[in-house]
Amino acid sequence: MKTLNTVKLNNSVCICSIDCSEKLQRRFLDLGIIPGTTITPIFSSIFNDPVAYQVRDSVIAIRSEDAKKIYIKKEKA
Repeated sequence: MKTLNTVKLNNSVCICSIDCSEKLQRRFLDLGIIPGTTITPIFSSIFNDPVAYQVRDSVIAIRSEDAKKIYIKKEKA
């Protein structure tokens, strides 16, 4: 299964699951990063870490290390 860190800029995907510590998962949930949510990488820093993601009406920066823990599927056209 693919992870969020593999998505190219401006490609929307759907979050399937999150596999991380309870503390980090709680933080993701507080930010609206939950299974079934559409997420889009919109900006990458100079070294590609962190990446800014559009989640609902917010823009959130996520480190590559944490994005590897978010499993995704391609958004249906």
